[in-house]
Amino acid sequence: MSDPQAPGGERLLLVSTNYAPEQAGIGPYATQLAEHWAAERDAEVHVLAGLPHYPAWRVDPAYRGRWRLVDERAGVLVHRRRHYVPARQSALRRAAYEGSILGHGLLAPPRIARPDAVVAQVPSLAGGLLAARLARRHGVPFVPIVQDLMGAAAAQSGIAGGGRVAALASGVERRMLAGATLVGVIHESFRERVRALGVPGERVRLVPNWSHVTPPTRPRVHTRARLGWPLGQTVLLHSGNMGLKQGLDVLIDAARLAPELRVVLMGDGSCRAQLARQAASLPNVDLLPPADEAEFPEILAAADALLVTQRASVLDMSVPSKLTSYFVAARPVIASVAGNGGTAQELRRSAGGRLVPPEDPAALVAAARELAADPAEADAVGARGAAYAAAHLSRAAGLARISALLDEA
Repeated sequence: MSDPQAPGGERLLLVSTNYAPEQAGIGPYATQLAEHWAAERDAEVHVLAGLPHYPAWRVDPAYRGRWRLVDERAGVLVHRRRHYVPARQSALRRAAYEGSILGHGLLAPPRIARPDAVVAQVPSLAGGLLAARLARRHGVPFVPIVQDLMGAAAAQSGIAGGGRVAALASGVERRMLAGATLVGVIHESFRERVRALGVPGERVRLVPNWSHVTPPTRPRVHTRARLGWPLGQTVLLHSGNMGLKQGLDVLIDAARLAPELRVVLMGDGSCRAQLARQAASLPNVDLLPPADEAEFPEILAAADALLVTQRASVLDMSVPSKLTSYFVAARPVIASVAGNGGTAQELRRSAGGRLVPPEDPAALVAAARELAADPAEADAVGARGAAYAAAHLSRAAGLARISALLDEA
């Protein structure tokens, strides 16, 4: 039975390497989920997390030098464990990253009474393994939510040495998912890959990510003036992680082909320095730091089009979380991605943008020029994306789906 001291008679443990104050990637989803359970279920909620480091791949200065600590944030107790953070990505460095998360989690699991369930956000294999182990130890349901497929990521992302570790990573995923009570996946395109890892179809549930940002409220012209973006210039904005799988070189090449376009890369990541070097001679490329939470939707809305890029090899390993934020901003999306992957499926479903072949700067430029030539159509495309987000990607609906998954488990 649950400890009667738990506020609502329920104690829940969420394992997520990424958590607030991280504002990109998986962190906002884990944070909003845990805070929702604390507020709406009146549960005692604990989170086992790493030190904030994403997307910069540098530990947040406020947490440097810390080994173990417990943060209390919005009624949630966050148990943080130090781990290795690689400044550059390779298969070996990624293995060291995962290994340090796993090792410290095994040495110092959160000191809490028996939870009623353990949920894991699984872009991190180590986090999934830790969650599975804690659930077995306490004899409670284990529910992983698959945000990324790491075996597929190793094979598709272009990370150095990735091909050699893809089979190993898939083997670890298979073992971790085998013990799950139920498995949540964020997109239909993940179902077959998860089934191929040995999870029976009847144990897989669809729990799409939601739009975790609020709609913009300020006039676009005000934000553009503050950023120095002339009204007559077409601004293409990419926001988020600057990593290998994004294949952001295509944007530098597009800027070189079309000097009338302004290409803005906003965010951080392992490839940022390399991209800055490539763009050094291009006056129409800007690199901006990540925006804070309040400014983020306003900057998205100020752009003329929002960019999603992936390497041609990326098919079913992930669906960029930025896409949900882009739709809310009500600007057309240009997606330079494989046509049979989950990102392309989502763009077609929303009718909120233009799909172009990956790693093809000329096609990306053509789509941008087409939208720029017809502002009314661009606004209509953006409005369709916003309508899709309102109808299908609301925070309330997303959180309710995961809570229903938890209740079923």
